[in-house]
Amino acid sequence: MAPASGEVGFRQAYAAREEHLVIGLMSGTSLDGVDATLVHIRTAQDGAVDSVRLLEHVYLPYSDELRARVNALCSPETARIDELTLVHFGLSEWYAETVRLLLEKAGLEAAGVDAISMHGQTVWHAPVPADFPGPSGRLPVKGTLQLGSSPVLRERTGIPVIADLRSRDMAAGGEGAPLAPYIDAILFGSRTEGRIVQNIGGIGNATVVPAAAKLSDLLAFDTGPGNMVIDAVVAAGTDGKLRYDPEGSIAAKGRVAGELVARLMNDPYFSRKPPKSTGREVYGADFTAAFLKDCGALGLGFEDRVATATAFTAESIAAAYRDFILPGTPIARVLVAGGGALNATLLRMIAERLPAGIAVQTTGELGVPDQAREAMAFALMGHESLMGRPSNLPAVTGARRPVVLGTITL
Repeated sequence: MAPASGEVGFRQAYAAREEHLVIGLMSGTSLDGVDATLVHIRTAQDGAVDSVRLLEHVYLPYSDELRARVNALCSPETARIDELTLVHFGLSEWYAETVRLLLEKAGLEAAGVDAISMHGQTVWHAPVPADFPGPSGRLPVKGTLQLGSSPVLRERTGIPVIADLRSRDMAAGGEGAPLAPYIDAILFGSRTEGRIVQNIGGIGNATVVPAAAKLSDLLAFDTGPGNMVIDAVVAAGTDGKLRYDPEGSIAAKGRVAGELVARLMNDPYFSRKPPKSTGREVYGADFTAAFLKDCGALGLGFEDRVATATAFTAESIAAAYRDFILPGTPIARVLVAGGGALNATLLRMIAERLPAGIAVQTTGELGVPDQAREAMAFALMGHESLMGRPSNLPAVTGARRPVVLGTITL
């Protein structure tokens, strides 16, 4: 019998190997830029993942113009279909350049890479079903939209591309998020202590990894805003000269308006039980505008506003632990990843709100760069898809069953 060709043949050849090189691309809700990781994945004889190792990591920041154009697409008031189309294709030019920089740093040709797993740029995430007309009656429909054309990326790099990884989980009844926890048990699990892996990008999400956990033991959900509100407050207070609080230095000088933090914590999202996810459509421009209006009514200066926004993020994270994690799982350590791991004031505020004996440190201290975790996770999910294996966690996303994620462009 002749060997299979096309996608089937590609997948068969991929699965037949024990070692793989996959690039993971991640651009998050903070709209800061693209993280790319070159990941070495070794599989056992049964096809299960044996090891995951980071070889290289690069970061390409968005230009101010691109950031503004993507940000405009995150709001129904400013999104335009013509701009949506251009950005969908144009973002892949940025992804292709990030891949080029990664390969140059690694001293590797494109032919040496098996696949690229591209998350894309989320501009809208709607995990709560909305009423929609169906072919034979009304239907509850939910969805998510990540921009970035996989055919463009395939043409520019010459490497097969896996994309649209969240949609299949949603089709199976899940929220399409969080997905990155799939890698946390492999990278950060411990036989002796329970851990929480807390990513703080634009949105915060927590993965609970109990001691000696299996994948089926993981719990994960979005805790709420991460850097999103802090960054917006800093940008507003500096007329765009700063886009974030460097190392939390501005917040460190301010006074926290505790009454405003307490009022913000009445947001119904925080009391909603997992599985749950959220995004810029909830904690974006409108939320920040309301926050700044409240700050003005209280007479808060710039540093106090940043301090209060930082405390709000810290409290939303700590409250999620107190309400949904600590009552059922002993935790010894919180490992922080994402841009928020660079904010020393935010880390201190989180630690102050946790019970004594829980250490807070960054994933970088364990050898995984703070901004590489999610890109590594999507590289692993792309690998599992090529192996024909599911990589969503139904207990995390709420999906009815495990499913193979993504679509491939050869």
